[in-house]
Amino acid sequence: MSTATEPAVHFDPYDVAINADPYPVYERLREEAPIYHNAEYDFWMLSRHADVEQALVNWKTFSSTKSDILDIIRAGFDLPGGVILFEDPPVHTMHRGLMSRIFTPRRMAELEDEVRAYCVACLDPLVGEPRFDIIEKLARMLPMKVISMLLGIPEQDQEAVRDKTDDNLRTEPGKPMEIAEEDVASGAMFEDYIDWRREHPADDLMTLLLNAEFEDETGTTRKLTRQEVSTYTAVLAGAGNETTGRLIGWLTKLMAEHPDQRRAVREDRSLLGKVIDETLRFEPTGHATARYVTEDVEYYGTTVPAGSPILLSLASANRDPRRYENAGVYDVHRDDVQHLTFGYGLHYCLGANLARLEGRVALDEMLNRFGDWDVDPSGMRLFPTSTVRGWEAMPVVVG
Repeated sequence: MSTATEPAVHFDPYDVAINADPYPVYERLREEAPIYHNAEYDFWMLSRHADVEQALVNWKTFSSTKSDILDIIRAGFDLPGGVILFEDPPVHTMHRGLMSRIFTPRRMAELEDEVRAYCVACLDPLVGEPRFDIIEKLARMLPMKVISMLLGIPEQDQEAVRDKTDDNLRTEPGKPMEIAEEDVASGAMFEDYIDWRREHPADDLMTLLLNAEFEDETGTTRKLTRQEVSTYTAVLAGAGNETTGRLIGWLTKLMAEHPDQRRAVREDRSLLGKVIDETLRFEPTGHATARYVTEDVEYYGTTVPAGSPILLSLASANRDPRRYENAGVYDVHRDDVQHLTFGYGLHYCLGANLARLEGRVALDEMLNRFGDWDVDPSGMRLFPTSTVRGWEAMPVVVG
C-alpha cells in the first residue's frame, strides 16, 4: 500500500522513463491499483493475470470493435471492415475462419527451410566480425522476408512495406501516436500489386485471398472485395514485420545477460521452444492490448463505466507472482511457460506459430555461429512507440 511519503502509483504509456523499465510500475499497479484510471488520457487499466485473462475471454464486455490500440479507440475513428483484430463475433468468426486457411500447421512447417536459409544468408557474413547490430543485420530483415514470401510481395517492394509499417507505429517521445483515419489498416500501397496478382496468380497467400470463397455474415457465399484483400494484406504485413523482429532483439539481449542459460541451450537444442516462450513471457513484444467497455463493470469496488477505453496489461500479467512462481526471474527451464503475449481466447494471435518458428530458427543459427556474445548498452535504442516494445539498435559484441 502507498504511504504518506510515497506518491500514488502513476502509469503513462507514453512516458519514456517508464517505458525504459516499466516493471516496477507494473508491480505497484498490481498491488496498489489493480484497476487503475489515468485521468489525463481517460483510460482504465487491468494489471493482474486473472483479471487480464478473464477480460480477454469476455469479448461481449471488453469489445475489440473500436480497435485494440488505445490511441485509435480514443480517436474515435470509423474502422475499415476486414481487420479481425478490430472485430467481435459473428464477423470476427467469419474473417478468422478465412485467415486460418493461411496459417495452417502444414504451411508453417513448409516455411522452416526457407526461414533457415535466409537466417544463414544474414548471419554467415557476420562470422569473424567482432561487433555488429543484430537489429540491422537480422531482426529487421528476417520478418520482412518471411511475410513477403507468404504474401508474394516482390523483393524490390519489401523494404518499403517494412518502413511504412515502422513509420505508422513510430511516435514522438512522450506523446500519443498521431493517427490519420485514412492510414488505419490502410492497404493502399498494395493495391496495384493486388490488381497485378489477380491477373498473374501464383502459389502465395495473396492469390489465396483473392480466390477464397466463404460465407459472410449475411449467409452469402462470395469472395473478398478488392478493399478487403487490401486491408487483409496490410494487417498481415504489419503484424508479421513488427512483433517477430522485436522478439529476435529480446532473445539476443536475454541470452547475453544469462550466459549460463545460453550455454545450456547451445548444448541442448530441445530447450529452444522453452526459450522462445519464456522470452515472450518475460519481455513481451506488445505490453498491452486495448478494449472498449460496453457496459459498466466493477473491479475491487470501483466501477469502470460503459464507453471507457481500457488497457489489458499483458506484460504485467506475465510477471504476476499470483500466477507464476519466481515471476520476475528469467528461466528457460521453467515448466509452466504459458503466457498472454499472444492474447487469449478468440483473439489469440493467428501468427503465433510463425513468430515462434522465426525466433527459434534465428536463435538456433546464432548459437551455431557465435560462442559468447554481449550487448553494448551504450549503443542500444528502444523503438519509439507505445504499441510494441523492442529495440531499434542493439550492438552485439562477440567474445
